Amino acid sequence: MPHPYLLVEEHPAGYRWLRLARPERRNALDPRLLAAVRDELAAEPGAPVLLGSTDPQVFCAGADLTIPDTERAVVSDLVYQTCETIVTRPGVVIAVVTGAAVGGGAQLAAASDLRIAGPGARLRWIGPPGLELAVGAWLLPDLAGRGAAMDLVLTGRWVDAAEALALGLVNRVTDDPERVAGQIAADLAARGAGGGVKAVMAAGGLLDRLRAEREVNRTAWARVNAIAQRLPGLRRLPGLEWLPGLEPGWLAGAPAGGGRRGVVCGGPGRRHHPGAGRRVGRRRAGTGRGHRGRPATDPCRTGRRSGPGGGLAGAADPAW
Repeated sequence: MPHPYLLVEEHPAGYRWLRLARPERRNALDPRLLAAVRDELAAEPGAPVLLGSTDPQVFCAGADLTIPDTERAVVSDLVYQTCETIVTRPGVVIAVVTGAAVGGGAQLAAASDLRIAGPGARLRWIGPPGLELAVGAWLLPDLAGRGAAMDLVLTGRWVDAAEALALGLVNRVTDDPERVAGQIAADLAARGAGGGVKAVMAAGGLLDRLRAEREVNRTAWARVNAIAQRLPGLRRLPGLEWLPGLEPGWLAGAPAGGGRRGVVCGGPGRRHHPGAGRRVGRRRAGTGRGHRGRPATDPCRTGRRSGPGGGLAGAADPAW
């Protein structure tokens, strides 16, 4: 049964259209949708395929952020399976990009053999913050050169249609990319061209780099999901994906009894003591060790640090 968010059309000229059709979620990818794309690409491997969108404003927004992390890890793996299918199938795949392509969506576009863009096309190779994912490092050097690829992968910045054309990330920018892509696909179908060229282009380590990036991202997602299993009650904050080195019981909502006790900002293992002569653990604090007798501006009394940005650590950080 065809996937409800993937429209498949057979053209009389001998090529096929695959259109992502989930505009309410900006064509975000979940495991079933991406598996359907992969399977349709493999169904008729010799036929040229146009990969596009029913919404001219967006090509694909990448992984669906509303699904659990375990499913997003599956989507990540499926992106590389689909890209490998694109690279190894003998029929040419032409991405028709008229809007935004982000993350996994940008990966699918870049893995395609040709990219025909509209003036509103924008691409961005980026993953969720904090996961240390590699997105596009396996193939962008072949398209744009190592220096430009490092810039795009490390910064995750947007690339508009004009810059993408200048860098070699797209082959053409035109006001009617669907018509132009259709003409190319019809010509390729009539001549039966593409298989030999693609086999040569796939040689030389391209697939090795694809698999290396997939393994890097598998490891990252395994780390995320391992922490999620250790903290089943963790309340996720906006933009917070994982915390390196997190131990059970450290955050509100985590299982009780797993956290460390008696730890304050003043140093490991030391409790706050409000005044001189109070007992701290097994030791008695000396005279003047508390707040009494300290100047009003003393950092130990105000809790503020000296220098720019002083104040309660993290208290005013808008990210939290």
